[in-house]
Amino acid sequence: MKTNRRNAVKSMGLGALAALAPAPAFSRSPKESTFSFCLNTSTIRGQQPGLLRYIEIAAAAGYDGIEVWVDDVKKFLSAGHSTTELHDIVRQHGLRVENAIGFAPWMASDEAKSKAGFLQMEEEMNMLAEIGCSRVAAPGIGAEAPVDLMAAGRKYKALLDLGRKTGVMPQLEFWGAFAPFHHLGQILMVAAVANDPDARLLPDVYHLYRGGSGFDGLKLIHGQAIEIFHINDYPDSIPREKQQDKDRVYPGDGVAPLSQILGDLREMGGNKVLSLELFNPTYWAQDPLEVAKTGLAKMKNAVKAVS
Repeated sequence: MKTNRRNAVKSMGLGALAALAPAPAFSRSPKESTFSFCLNTSTIRGQQPGLLRYIEIAAAAGYDGIEVWVDDVKKFLSAGHSTTELHDIVRQHGLRVENAIGFAPWMASDEAKSKAGFLQMEEEMNMLAEIGCSRVAAPGIGAEAPVDLMAAGRKYKALLDLGRKTGVMPQLEFWGAFAPFHHLGQILMVAAVANDPDARLLPDVYHLYRGGSGFDGLKLIHGQAIEIFHINDYPDSIPREKQQDKDRVYPGDGVAPLSQILGDLREMGGNKVLSLELFNPTYWAQDPLEVAKTGLAKMKNAVKAVS
């Protein structure tokens, strides 16, 4: 019997043997990501130009999209404008509303607060859908340490269901200085517990550093799991635990390993929106258009370095 099996194997061509052999792990090269560039309005928020001016500045500086704050949209609407008007203004300037920054307490451990947070999210998602925005940030607002990550995962699943209902998908976010929900590992577990194909993560260079996540964890993520990535940099003159949002600097002006970060994002595959998110009062004291242009140029230089 053994001789017959040996003879059978010898008589097979190499192609047939290859077909029978198990495929090696990671044998398929992932399709590289494509990048587009977005302005988070926090970057020029200190100048208080208003929503219409944010849009004009982003377009004039050459961005592909804009990341708005929910409160700014509500303020615009309360002044007598409509969502249709805002939708048209954005399109006339050749931009996309890539994402919105909101603060509904959907992850609160107190169920009454969480329920109120879901109602707020639904209202805001419906509003964002009308202006052509298909994503909204979902940070762990209302969470208290220690966070029950299993419960948070179930809530995120419910939030994704709400996203499909409204057409605006929640991007799970963490903040490095927010003790209850500050680490990449936490959002990875919450997303895994949700067990949903539409789960999306929203990391940030500063928050990955500030919360102690580091950057190698990005290698565990692939494909469309990250659609929006907040890009910035940080100095080495301030201890990590003492850094604040205001200490963020332009990409390339700090010590973040941007080549590693952008290289890993590129290897993931899928489309990635790099959104410049800064809160630096030094930049807020400058001409907002020049700040926007400088930030875009520095983002593009960082991407070019890994191309």
